[in-house]
Amino acid sequence: MGILITLLGAECTGKSTLARGLVAHLCSQGADAVAVSEYLREWCDVHQRTPLPHEQQHIAHTQQARIAAATAQHAMVVADTTALVTAVYSEMLFADSALLASALTQQRAASLNLLMGLDLAWQADGLQRDGAHTRAPLDQRLRSALTSAGIAYQVVYGQGPMRLKNAIDSIATCAAFPWARAIKPVKKWAWLCDKCSDPDCEHQLFTQHVKQQPLNNANRH
Repeated sequence: MGILITLLGAECTGKSTLARGLVAHLCSQGADAVAVSEYLREWCDVHQRTPLPHEQQHIAHTQQARIAAATAQHAMVVADTTALVTAVYSEMLFADSALLASALTQQRAASLNLLMGLDLAWQADGLQRDGAHTRAPLDQRLRSALTSAGIAYQVVYGQGPMRLKNAIDSIATCAAFPWARAIKPVKKWAWLCDKCSDPDCEHQLFTQHVKQQPLNNANRH
């Protein structure tokens, strides 16, 4: 089975762009890496609408089936969202938590979970996106679900290439990757308020930390 990196987060938080960037980087390191795109986007394009409550299960199951197929065929997989995001959306929008337990069980198979920070500007993108107002509530629910289930995650912030660099630094700290020692991670640090889930507060701390990193590390792998 391949190593699985999952990208979690609300709409318009850079998951798809980051997935492409990470796969390109992993392939440049000699890894057999592939991205699994978001099935929801494909579904919305085909049906020209967003899913109804009873269709959420199909979205979640298809996303997870595609991830499972990819991990069976490739050494490394970057999943642009998972069934957990669908489950949390279903809970938030339709008050339906039926998908949550199964999604959390599947999420535990990941080697590394990267949660997208909310520092990117929201942009309209056809049928799929509900609006900027949904991002913070979903972010909070994702954090709560992961924490309650004891599933570790790392938050990724940054504009443009810096977001990719920070994700690569997170990979460098993950023991599951055989070549991780060849990648120099950023200096370890701790939250000043480790019980705070306020994205704005967390982003402020992260920004202060990044400013302390040497500029010549920006393109280091």
